[in-house]
Amino acid sequence: MTTFAVPPEVVNPPTPPTGWPIGAYATYEEAQRAVDYLADADFPVEDVTIVGVEPLIVERVTGRLTWPRVLGGGAASGAWFGLFVGLLLSVFTAGPLLPPLITGLLAGVLFATAFAAAGYAALRGKRDFVSNTQLVAGRYDVLCQPRHAERGRDLLGRLALSGPPR
Repeated sequence: MTTFAVPPEVVNPPTPPTGWPIGAYATYEEAQRAVDYLADADFPVEDVTIVGVEPLIVERVTGRLTWPRVLGGGAASGAWFGLFVGLLLSVFTAGPLLPPLITGLLAGVLFATAFAAAGYAALRGKRDFVSNTQLVAGRYDVLCQPRHAERGRDLLGRLALSGPPR
């Protein structure tokens, strides 16, 4: 009997970061700037880790969801998919190009609009908005392995004294 086991050296489970904190920043861009500064100073950045701390799920509402918007979005996405299917049909069938394209377009619009309407009706007005969700951090810590942490902290102290970027 043959078993297909993954060798232990291939499995790379997630591990918590290690190191000493040498800087804390409000945004990822500031933490990235700090690590870039260390790299420019010939610091061994392979010992550095940026860690997002205090994760937050942020949902930004981008608009109101209405029947016209739902049906229009369904029709538009169905039209693109229908055109794609119609193009495939026209490539693999003999004859004129236009009938398979029109058939695919109409079928795509019809089915996608119906599915969009069914999905929106199933919500029964409990989610009448559109939003984007992101996972962000409350702050970003820059960690460094102990062997270089003191030098890294000193360098980042000089960066902080130089002021904000221009």
